[in-house]
Amino acid sequence: MILLENEHLSASFVNKGAELKQLVHKKTGIDYLWNSDPAYWAKSSPVLFPIVGALKDDAYTFDGKGYTLSRHGFAREMDFEVSQVTDTTVFFTLVHNEETLRNYPFEFQLGLRYVLEGTTLSCRYEVYNPGQQPLLFSVGGHPAFKAPLFDHEDYTDYQLKFNGDTELVYHKITDNLIDAETVSLPLQDGVLPLTHDLFYNDALVFKSLKSSLITLQNQHAKHGLHFKFEGFPYFGIWAAKDANFVCLEPWCGIADQVGHQGKLEEKEGINSLSPAESWSRTWQVTCF
Repeated sequence: MILLENEHLSASFVNKGAELKQLVHKKTGIDYLWNSDPAYWAKSSPVLFPIVGALKDDAYTFDGKGYTLSRHGFAREMDFEVSQVTDTTVFFTLVHNEETLRNYPFEFQLGLRYVLEGTTLSCRYEVYNPGQQPLLFSVGGHPAFKAPLFDHEDYTDYQLKFNGDTELVYHKITDNLIDAETVSLPLQDGVLPLTHDLFYNDALVFKSLKSSLITLQNQHAKHGLHFKFEGFPYFGIWAAKDANFVCLEPWCGIADQVGHQGKLEEKEGINSLSPAESWSRTWQVTCF
């Protein structure tokens, strides 16, 4: 376990998946992260790479050859190397190897850089292409935050407040794939009340979210968090059935469409990175 801490926060991580496991406010003792209870969902903040969501039939083609990848890709199940550790910063890296090349024929370097500053934790995804051909990839976050934060509260006490949306239009999911059919959720003053049944049919997947800041809070209490993200064209909100958490998921990538024909270079949300080029995106969570 790797520990970062400053005056306000402590955060712990594991090498497997470079995964954030705890985010504790020192003054209040609140741990904002889901506890990975396997009865509901055994993760807390996995990285999604080199795909986000599912492929149709868990398969794709590239350069005339067929490959398979499971939902959300392989990075979350692999051990990352650790470097540049200070009291408040850690950098994890994952590099292609014989195992990854069998089902993902690209050379890559994936980095996750975590930084504590004040009451904010930043997570920066850094992708570098060391190969001789364009690197095709998607990447995304999947952090799960506790709701409620205290035992005496209920899930329905909590809400998500969006800083730039008056309604939420999300795509339905059919067999793990994105359906063309959409559903509209009206918001009052940008607020979406949390209920468990919101997620009974899987995640809410957004392609046109206007917000760049989402606040998770009990409207009657003073503690919660601000989740800031920019440069992510897709977003997901999810929880396991009847579990007391909510995932806020900024994505540069998305699951296959129901009618997708399987070519990786034609996949919606795929990013193409030229040789010797770098790419990055950052999300931040501020605890209060």
